[in-house]
Amino acid sequence: MTAPHRAALLARQAEFLALARTAPPTAVVPGCPGWTALDVVTHLTGVHRWAAAMSRTAPGAPVPADDDPAPADDPAGAYAAAAADLLVALDEDPSRPCTTLTGAGTAGDWYRRQAHETLLHAWDLADAAGAPRTGSGAQVADAVEEVLDTLLPRQVRLGRTAAPEVAVRLAGSRRWVLGSGPVVAEVAGPDAALLRLLWGRTPPTDPGLVVTGDRERAADVLSAALTP
Repeated sequence: MTAPHRAALLARQAEFLALARTAPPTAVVPGCPGWTALDVVTHLTGVHRWAAAMSRTAPGAPVPADDDPAPADDPAGAYAAAAADLLVALDEDPSRPCTTLTGAGTAGDWYRRQAHETLLHAWDLADAAGAPRTGSGAQVADAVEEVLDTLLPRQVRLGRTAAPEVAVRLAGSRRWVLGSGPVVAEVAGPDAALLRLLWGRTPPTDPGLVVTGDRERAADVLSAALTP
């Protein structure tokens, strides 16, 4: 899957950079209370730098800090440099053993993680700028999958949230189950709305989503820190 994820990363980086150059720095990001467009650009710049460093970190070695950098004088330029550096790091040897969010893996694993991270933050910038969101259906569905197979397990492992005691079915282009207990509710809607829900960008009451079953317990599950 390296090639499709690399292609997705390249496409999302180009879209993000275009938005970083045009979105007003002080524009509010609707799905991220307290964040501006400048905050998003600065954050993804730092994430790309951290991922590049992680791709060069041997399994078991101390991991680099992932703090956001200070805003640059030229935020879009700083992002462009970080995006290019990330690709250099991953392209050096996608099979190179390194540290990933799930433990030992390869540098190529980071194409997927960074493609999805860039997709999400490109949407944040698009919302701030009043521009349309982009991204292929296949990538959006895989980004939903990633929350369940990578991000939530890591959140639980790091003690940032508890494993859900009941489950919520997510019904989009595929059927996913969030949690390992009995299914108490279903949330149906487009994959993009489901992804934004999982990342806390929109609530279960989003008009694009339909919730059936135990709404209160579903809201409890979905309000947890499912993602970083």
